[in-house]
Amino acid sequence: MKIKIINGPNLNMLWKRDKKIYGEKTYKDLCDDLMKYSKDRNFELEIFQSNHEGDIIDSIQKLDYDALIINAGAYSHYSYAIRDALELVEAPKIELHISNIYSREDFRKKSVISEVCNSVISGFGTKGYFIAIDYLKSKLEK
Repeated sequence: MKIKIINGPNLNMLWKRDKKIYGEKTYKDLCDDLMKYSKDRNFELEIFQSNHEGDIIDSIQKLDYDALIINAGAYSHYSYAIRDALELVEAPKIELHISNIYSREDFRKKSVISEVCNSVISGFGTKGYFIAIDYLKSKLEK
């Protein structure tokens, strides 16, 4: 079983962002924790991050995974191109946000990719990734 995580713009700067919203971890710390989690639970994990919309679309289109977790960052709110790429993915997919987008600025409250994802996890901090993985793993193992 292979789960792919795609992270969008500014996630690579996680540790520099508002600590009350994004926590103290660096992006590398998060990736290391996720890779250890996958190893301990015996599944393959691929993590991809880009600040460029086209690179994210290319990564979605590779379709070499059984499930997808996507934190498209600000692209979640306006990228119809990423939405269209996600719509073609038949594997289970979860939209993830570290912050609670519904308690933030108005422009963040609407996501154009939610409609083409199976579920949304928002506001659990970086723990949301682990929640998403556990859910997808249980769904794929049935």
